[in-house]
Amino acid sequence: MTTATTVVGGIGAVFTAVPFVSSWQPSAKAKAIGAPVEVDIGKLEPGQRLTVTWRGKPVWVVRRTEETLDSLVTLSSKLRDPMSNVKTQQPKYAGNEYRSIKPEFLVLVGICTHLGCSPTFVKETDPHSLGLDWKGGFFCPCHGSRFDLAGRVFQGVPAPTNLVVPPHAYLSGSRLLIGVDQDSIDVQQQII
Repeated sequence: MTTATTVVGGIGAVFTAVPFVSSWQPSAKAKAIGAPVEVDIGKLEPGQRLTVTWRGKPVWVVRRTEETLDSLVTLSSKLRDPMSNVKTQQPKYAGNEYRSIKPEFLVLVGICTHLGCSPTFVKETDPHSLGLDWKGGFFCPCHGSRFDLAGRVFQGVPAPTNLVVPPHAYLSGSRLLIGVDQDSIDVQQQII
């Protein structure tokens, strides 16, 4: 009788524990929200921006023109952190003057570092009131923060740091994977 009670009690404990322990695992929806996002950038024209969602946040992919890349170096004296010294704002491989793996493509989380608004993409040729020296970039309409086309914050605005560069990797010349570190892709490709 004691053995039978112990066995039945043990089975009952397992049936109770399994759903309880399973509830600690992330749901399929939660896993999908954090999953990497593959983006086709093959048809993105110079000067265009593409927006995708990763982890519930807008992520921008901007294909910069040669003129844009040349103008980035002229803005350093107007920027709060031109050399991207705040290491938490971008992966190590994007810690350069372009804040990108490939200078032509910029990948940014489209959320202002001040209070979380989403800045507007304003090209140099778009109608704007951002000054004659505006070379294009991002303007946050909530409190007036401005960022250049490398996501670097201008001096004298509320945003304290540059826009965040998410982990990303190039799978090919036209395929980008957001949410996975380029270094891990390089290692995987060397193994294959």
